[in-house]
Amino acid sequence: MAYQTPDRDSGSEPKTPTRLYNPYKDLEVPIRNLYQLPTSPEYLFVEEARRKRRSWGENLTFYTGCGYLAGAVAGAASGLVEGVKSFESGDTTKLRVNRVLNSSGHAGRAWGNRLGVIGLLYAGIESGIVAARDTDDVWNSVAAGLGTGALYRAARGVRSAAVAGAVGGVVVGVAVTAKQALKRYVPI
Repeated sequence: MAYQTPDRDSGSEPKTPTRLYNPYKDLEVPIRNLYQLPTSPEYLFVEEARRKRRSWGENLTFYTGCGYLAGAVAGAASGLVEGVKSFESGDTTKLRVNRVLNSSGHAGRAWGNRLGVIGLLYAGIESGIVAARDTDDVWNSVAAGLGTGALYRAARGVRSAAVAGAVGGVVVGVAVTAKQALKRYVPI
């Protein structure tokens, strides 16, 4: 315990030193003895522990967030290029910075929203297919990509939806194949 030192400015000298209160006195034991913390994830139900994938809510949050973030960064970069291209010879620095910020913000918002919606559609369709088929394989992802592309472009007509669906299915198929090849041939 710490002892209180006498105050030199006051003329009074305490006869016995007084101890200061230490709120951490009883906590000077190893943390493992205080709390037996688990090292693995905890689940409420046994079914959750058996699953080897994220839940539909986690997928929805993950794909939507990643899509929005990637779209916002790519859109901001695109807006930066547009802003720099729109410079005029008589512009002040303040006006140039304003143009870059405005174009980056506008393009970043637009691209982020588009890719966020695509991620939302993909996660919803994939979770629905997994629940309907009761199996988790590559074909679920490819079908979800196909459905996402078709649903995203459905308002532009049947032909546009079919092309976008095919592109979505191919892109997801290539991504899943590349992921499996990376797991197999690259030791990480």
